[in-house]
Amino acid sequence: MSMYYAGILADVGILVLGALSVYIILSTGQLSLGNAGFMGIGAYVTSWLTVKVGLPLTLSLVIAALASGAIGVVVGFPALRLKGIYLAMATLGFGEMVRSFFLNFSAMGGPEGFHGMHHVSTGYIWIWAIAVLVLVMLIERSQIWLEIRAVRDDETAAGLVGLNATEIKVGAFGLGAAVAAIAGGLFAHHHVYIEPGNFSFERSIDFVLAVILGGSTVAPGALVGSVILVILPEYLRFLADWRFAAFGALLIGMLVVRRQGLLDRAMLRFVLPSSSA
Repeated sequence: MSMYYAGILADVGILVLGALSVYIILSTGQLSLGNAGFMGIGAYVTSWLTVKVGLPLTLSLVIAALASGAIGVVVGFPALRLKGIYLAMATLGFGEMVRSFFLNFSAMGGPEGFHGMHHVSTGYIWIWAIAVLVLVMLIERSQIWLEIRAVRDDETAAGLVGLNATEIKVGAFGLGAAVAAIAGGLFAHHHVYIEPGNFSFERSIDFVLAVILGGSTVAPGALVGSVILVILPEYLRFLADWRFAAFGALLIGMLVVRRQGLLDRAMLRFVLPSSSA
């Protein structure tokens, strides 16, 4: 495989993880536009552990995921008081706050960025992407997912039957933040250089677009959406300066025809049992 195609596949794998981080939170009825911030935390923590401390990458990714997950739980509590566009704006503010922090954090390079990481293979990235995707799909087949959907559909009714909506929503924020951190750590070690601009608002939008495009009701939708977002613009290069305009038009057209995205539960009924449908 050429370096060009290996790079594209690596970008798809990283985007799958970022999209899954949004999907987990969105499944509880919360929209986060700040997952690029969690990705940035994961990228810098993982890089610091591997470069400065000398820990193995896999262990560093786990530690970064735990740290980012803990921050996600902290962010999740005040987010419970917000809904809709207000929650989206609050999480967007968090993402920008994280970016600004690393922009002024000279110990990790500040605006000049941080480097020294060892390059990781595309296969290693996809091991993580597939493992997390399978984990989320297993959760979708569990009692926990039924509780998550109940909270999303009607939080008041869920509380009346004994479900702890606060625990479920905060837990989703924590898990989503942890997955985003893994995406960040892999991004850093694939590109072997990071700077705060890598984790801007546009990165969070890419995560959300992948979920909406691929299907916001099933985990494999994150995979399908990520493949399209990364690969389709490459196939539109013959349009030169017009390729992103054409790509945007295709996205709009698809969402008009299928608002639920390309995949939904009806299409995956043979994979997901009826109890979770």
